[in-house]
Amino acid sequence: MSDDDPIDRDGLAPRFWERKRLSEMSEKEWEALCDGCGKCCLNKLEDEDSGEVALTRVACRLFDDATCRCGQYETRHRIVPECISLTAKKLDSHIYWMPETCAYKLLWQGKPLFDWHPLISGTPESVHRAGVSMQGRTVPEFDVDDDDWEDHIIEEPT
Repeated sequence: MSDDDPIDRDGLAPRFWERKRLSEMSEKEWEALCDGCGKCCLNKLEDEDSGEVALTRVACRLFDDATCRCGQYETRHRIVPECISLTAKKLDSHIYWMPETCAYKLLWQGKPLFDWHPLISGTPESVHRAGVSMQGRTVPEFDVDDDDWEDHIIEEPT
């Protein structure tokens, strides 16, 4: 970002995601790409033979169903060591299980963000109003036995 770039109210250059590669983004820009849908916090089932990934409505124990955010984001790895910290370097190996509406996946594929994305709409509520988020749709993983996750497979809200 040059000194000539306008800055929005959050300190980010407008439409930075259209001018920068994912690998060139600052931590603040990277974090801003998250639309807050909550789909990455859902437990997934992967078919060992086909590699196909099924989404369940069984949410990580740290997921806040009301806000669609991690309830312990800064310390999540201490509580859930298997939680993945997504980075530009890890995208190639994780892209296959990421939601179809995910900004990281869309940009990796060279596609634009959806109009409901908070960076475009200007409000974090737009993802919920668009019906794309998991707000109010999940069950906590501690309420469902691992063997019963298949009973909670869902289609991704898009």
